[in-house]
Amino acid sequence: MTAASTTPPLPPFTLDRVCIVMMSAVGDAVHVMPIIHAIKAHSPASRITWVLQPGPATLVRGHAMVDDIVLFDRSKGWKAFLDTRRELASRRFDVVLALQVYFKAGLITSFANAPVKLGFDRERARDANWLFTTHRIPPHAGQHVQDQYFEFIDALGVPHGAPQWTLGPWNDEERAWQRDFHAQFDRPIAPIVVATSKEAKDWMPERWAAVCHLLWNEFGLQPVLVGGRSPREVAAESIILRDAPMAHSALGSGLRRLAAILDGAAVALSPDTGPLHLAVALRTPVISLLGYTNPKRVGPYDFSRDLMIDAYGDPGEAYPLDMTYRLDRMQRITVDDVRAMLTRWQERYRAPLSATVSGPKA
Repeated sequence: MTAASTTPPLPPFTLDRVCIVMMSAVGDAVHVMPIIHAIKAHSPASRITWVLQPGPATLVRGHAMVDDIVLFDRSKGWKAFLDTRRELASRRFDVVLALQVYFKAGLITSFANAPVKLGFDRERARDANWLFTTHRIPPHAGQHVQDQYFEFIDALGVPHGAPQWTLGPWNDEERAWQRDFHAQFDRPIAPIVVATSKEAKDWMPERWAAVCHLLWNEFGLQPVLVGGRSPREVAAESIILRDAPMAHSALGSGLRRLAAILDGAAVALSPDTGPLHLAVALRTPVISLLGYTNPKRVGPYDFSRDLMIDAYGDPGEAYPLDMTYRLDRMQRITVDDVRAMLTRWQERYRAPLSATVSGPKA
């Protein structure tokens, strides 16, 4: 198999054994799924190995299209690199897709045995990551993360259409848990992601509490707090439940149960973090609050984009599509901004009240 336009040009190759190096965030893991779908559709016999961290691994473990998972457990420090090197030493690949540009990902890429290690062009590869790859995709103007990943399979000559996402598999116990979770409420739920991986991405808990009142009183929805139980999330939970006692907390449910919660929700509300992209993949309408990171790069890809609140740019600003972070922007988002998007959701997305939860759609 040959493809065009890489540096240097790719040698003839097959896609019998493919390794994907993308280890980190949940949102990135969601964006990898359409790449795997496209490879499998083009080359059904491909065996996909994915190097990723334990958290996002819970979303894809057992997935029919992911044949092999190599865990990189960064909590082990340098031992994580030794463990991953040992795991990869016994495997051989035809192609490695180095989708992550940081130095640690470069080290992992260097451990993989493959004649083709395809990475980003030198301008986009951070931390000299290009040194760890054998071939690089062509330079390209900034794109959404999903489109950047599609550049890799374009370089391999793998066709793709609209992105395809699946999660799971969902077993009977998980489906039963989802039914029981939603059955405890007498109205549709609206999950709220109370905090993110970085404080600069968070919205103020007092404003989330005000939104809970809106959800309950104006839109007939049950606010449900979701996320982990980090100190910042627990602190936000305390403030929200104090000021909005009608809210229900489901913090600490874990990623698979979070997916089940989002999957059965009427609408989700999330700052720029993994659950935003998880909701998009599940086709659950999501009101996204974006200010720290560039919405053109990490906002909703192909669904619910009209529900996005953009505090990253100034009014009328044609900001570039780059990776610049902007501090002190999240506080620009007001409760009225969220109310306006809830009204839009109600007009454009709201399902009939008779709709029922049918279990995970994936």
